[in-house]
Amino acid sequence: MSGNTFGTIFRITTWGESHGRAVGVVVDGCPAGLPLLVDDIQKELDRRRPGQSRVSTERKEEDRVEILSGTFEGQATGTPISMLVWNRDANSSAYDALRDRPRPGHADYTYQMKYGLRDHRGGGRASARETVGRVAAGAIAKKLLLKEGIEVVGYVTELGGVKADISSSDLALLRERAESNPVRCPDLVAVEKMLERLASARQEGDSLGGMAEIVAAGVPAGLGEPVFDNLDADLAKALMSLGAVKAVEIGAGRKCASMLGSEGNDPLTVQDGKIGFKSNNAGGILGGISTGAPIVCRIAVKPTPSISRIQQTVDLSTGEAAEISIKGRHDPTIPPRIVPVAEAMVAVVLADHLLRSRANRLEFV
Repeated sequence: MSGNTFGTIFRITTWGESHGRAVGVVVDGCPAGLPLLVDDIQKELDRRRPGQSRVSTERKEEDRVEILSGTFEGQATGTPISMLVWNRDANSSAYDALRDRPRPGHADYTYQMKYGLRDHRGGGRASARETVGRVAAGAIAKKLLLKEGIEVVGYVTELGGVKADISSSDLALLRERAESNPVRCPDLVAVEKMLERLASARQEGDSLGGMAEIVAAGVPAGLGEPVFDNLDADLAKALMSLGAVKAVEIGAGRKCASMLGSEGNDPLTVQDGKIGFKSNNAGGILGGISTGAPIVCRIAVKPTPSISRIQQTVDLSTGEAAEISIKGRHDPTIPPRIVPVAEAMVAVVLADHLLRSRANRLEFV
């Protein structure tokens, strides 16, 4: 199966299935000398780990990472970094009845059509369990970015139609508030409404979708490659590669369609001898290259497709119409747990472009 590797210099390859023995990732291109310990990876995996609250799946996984290669005495060696997480709490019994009945909203049918066979247990390779490798790789990318003063922060802005009021631009405050509650929303008033909406949907055997925002601050001007490797194009691909994401916005996003040029343009200014912008409708990117302003991405996340309500499908073994009601352990909503995954993908893109930028220009003394 191709399509499992992402990046140009900082490259990641994820592997494993939801109910297989393990999942993991190989990171190639990490510069030698980067301080790197298991705890650096584990703290990010802990943010993604299932079974931590009432708004996540009941599947209990420790998600303890093992670094198999690429580090020595607490530093990256410059060779491929291979990381593994064992699957300890997979229960495939609930999927036996679904072997020949594709679940609406899942990749069951499309994987079957593409390969002629599939691992039906927990969605196999198409499961969100695959994102363990992305988060582990993103932890390395974040460490690399922090050495350059770049920080990536994500949070939920909408859940089940309940919209948050994100009036602050203080990323530290937004992160603190978001990480203090199970829906990862920095608007604590909206949190209660989101939880009520979620409880109602669960009683009805249904699930909720929502929106998340990811902001990267401290990104220097000049990252990005013309023409097809634009920074925003790579960010869009990285975020759209997450199975639950159905739309990506950069900066003003859809709003720019109704703006005048005089409204959408970000006027340049000089303050304390530094060039900046009065607004950030561009989301920190112009011409596919970073401006130095914060990079702002938004993702639309679909409702969890695994729901207990009766749904229509087809039995592939008979070719006849069928009904299913999905059992097992599933997230009632995806946005809260997708936040660390989306942060990871943004970090991987920025780390890759940061390393690529160093090959673009020679500084002669």
